Amino acid sequence: MNGQWESFLAPYEQAVSELKIKLKGIRKQFEETNQHSPIEFVTGRVKPIHSIVNKTIRKGIPLANLETELQDIAGLRMMCQFVEDIKNVVELLRKRKDFTIIEERDYITNKKDSGYRSYHVVVEYPVQTIEGERKVLVEIQIRTLAMNFWATIEHSLNYKYKGQYPENILERLQRAAEAAFLLDEEMSLIRGEIQEAQAEFSKKNDQ
Repeated sequence: MNGQWESFLAPYEQAVSELKIKLKGIRKQFEETNQHSPIEFVTGRVKPIHSIVNKTIRKGIPLANLETELQDIAGLRMMCQFVEDIKNVVELLRKRKDFTIIEERDYITNKKDSGYRSYHVVVEYPVQTIEGERKVLVEIQIRTLAMNFWATIEHSLNYKYKGQYPENILERLQRAAEAAFLLDEEMSLIRGEIQEAQAEFSKKNDQ
């Protein structure tokens, strides 16, 4: 069975590896032209087998429909310094020709009840294999560093409580989410000064 999983997941691992290089390349291009990069850093992963199985059971997805109904087997996260950068990153993704955007979900304008904020873009990415081209779904999450900090903590708590939070924990999570968003808003108000300071610091280090 493990061999079957390895064979099934191989294209997803290839997609994550290739897209990480490509999306990191966007940041490098901005840096080479001395422009502010809307991308702080990029991470990626293929969902562990046990997580895939648990999600199919929870969502009632037949294993035969994994490729079409489970959109986040392959996942990438693109971190931004400012909320405004997220829109710019999404526009960059929309212009690309090496994958097709299947769906977009705006959890920033329409946050989840838990307080979760992020922008999700689901793409269909063509992987070249020895057996020919195989198109796989990849979920790209674009969020600020503050949003990511909150989401990382919430993910751990969600695993512990299996989504059924005690009321006091849920209230604290929601307050923490608002505090994180307030931090993003405050940073946006002094965005110009921050970018100017970062540019001067970078220039000094290059000398």
